[in-house]
Amino acid sequence: MHPDHRGSRPGHRRVLAWVAAVGVMLALLAGTSAATAGAAGASSRVLAAGRKPLAGRIIGIDPGHNGLNWTDPAFLDRQVWNGREWENCDTTGTQTAGGYTEARFNWKVATYLRADLIRQGARVVLTRTSNHGVGPCVNTRARMLDRARANVSVDIHADGGPPGGRGFTILEPVADGPNDRVISSSSRFARDVHATMLRYTKMPISGYYGHNGYITRNDLAGLNLTTMPKVLIECGNMRNAADAALLVRPAVQRSIAAALTAAIIRFLAGR
Repeated sequence: MHPDHRGSRPGHRRVLAWVAAVGVMLALLAGTSAATAGAAGASSRVLAAGRKPLAGRIIGIDPGHNGLNWTDPAFLDRQVWNGREWENCDTTGTQTAGGYTEARFNWKVATYLRADLIRQGARVVLTRTSNHGVGPCVNTRARMLDRARANVSVDIHADGGPPGGRGFTILEPVADGPNDRVISSSSRFARDVHATMLRYTKMPISGYYGHNGYITRNDLAGLNLTTMPKVLIECGNMRNAADAALLVRPAVQRSIAAALTAAIIRFLAGR
């Protein structure tokens, strides 16, 4: 993310783009017409000047699972190579006690995130086009983003943990060959996501999974096969009543998307 701010210093250019992006995020979270108008005006001025912070960047989004996965168990049970071992093609995902599915949540956040990123100038690649289908398999999703040559990618999920556990966790890849060159950059991206989730959302750090909101995983195709910086985020625990009450709300889904947008801008700016 190095937009063309003619006649200004590189560091100053990055700050201008970052301030504009943060203004949009704050407006989304504030929810007031005045804040929205002010941020929109600032964003419009930046965009009119040709200073979109993500111009020329390709961002990958993998909203986990799919809405009709449950209708085809034979497809889900197919074994695919994840870079280290065989695993199921996919799963149905989890859901809240009230029946709000993880697949739906993942898709809603991805939709809001896609819109945010496009406004900031990015080209966005999604691994599915709706929440009314089956698949693709987890290894196919990873290859789709690889073929797109995304600059950075995020896998969006929500956990089905113990009912007493709360909070978000960021899953990071472990070196296994295909992803060797992006372990360090993925770790840096993870820290950016961690910081913006705390800043822009009401979700706490997980107290039941990982350590301080982070965990490494070597058994997931999306992380094992990635050739670009990538993390998987469990945005909260759908089996916990407090987390579930937040995760089903559109305003919270938008705030998570805003946090991820801010993290992507921050990461690609090299901050």
